[in-house]
Amino acid sequence: MKKIISLTVNGVSHEVAVEPRRTLLELIREDLGLTGTKKGCGIGDCGTCTVLLDGVATFSCLTLAIQADGCTVETVESLAENGQLNRLQQAFVDQGAIQCGYCTPGMLMTTTELLRRNPHPEESEIRRAISGNLCRCTGYQKIVEAIQTATEDSDE
Repeated sequence: MKKIISLTVNGVSHEVAVEPRRTLLELIREDLGLTGTKKGCGIGDCGTCTVLLDGVATFSCLTLAIQADGCTVETVESLAENGQLNRLQQAFVDQGAIQCGYCTPGMLMTTTELLRRNPHPEESEIRRAISGNLCRCTGYQKIVEAIQTATEDSDE
């Protein structure tokens, strides 16, 4: 039996009827049409599906949609403003931290949470924060450099 939940996604309020077993990832992608959040492993090992749930980086493949009732969800689509990439997104582009791009939304959301908590993290903090996000293309160094660049840009 479906349950009606209310949540705010990227600043927009929604009321959605969901099956109790439906994941937040399915709700975001299929019901709301926000396809920036990717489905990777489906078991919480890759971090590709990371969103911010009430400001906390969360694997949306492991979170039931009904658990987000009354919550605020931010997806990668929330980062750009007026069609312009934010400083973190631009740093990923400028530093070559995206190759296939599949892990990028999850990396960006995980890093967004980190930078909100600590605008100037040490390299070890960056590496620890993104340790739950797998990337098979870049070897992580370019990703770390991009995050460091974004923190430097925030000093301006």
